Amino acid sequence: MARLTKPLTDTEIKAAKPGEVDYTLHDGDGLQLLIKTNGKKVWQYRYLRPFSKKRAKLTFGPYPEVTLADARQRRRDARTLLTKNIDPYEFQLSQRKQALEVKANAFKVVAECWLQVKKSSITED
Repeated sequence: MARLTKPLTDTEIKAAKPGEVDYTLHDGDGLQLLIKTNGKKVWQYRYLRPFSKKRAKLTFGPYPEVTLADARQRRRDARTLLTKNIDPYEFQLSQRKQALEVKANAFKVVAECWLQVKKSSITED
């Protein structure tokens, strides 16, 4: 039978001090907090990729900026994607790509509008 992991508390996270080597604090269901030797604390989610069944890690961000509740919510979202056979890392990459395309298209639209307005008053030089 699997051993149950006691969920982390904010007090335990704040009290975690860096050691000589990196170590992790486990919250359960694959969520862990990596404590680095330089004192930084980073949220990670360990999971199995849907099709290849290989282990993977998804980083959520540093501890003070990403709270315990935020990390747990992101874990829930990732687990929801996994139930639909969607790799959370690939999903995150596609979201970033779409955001970049939207920004690029917005600049292109503004530049084309500006060119239409200025076309009559400027020369090719």
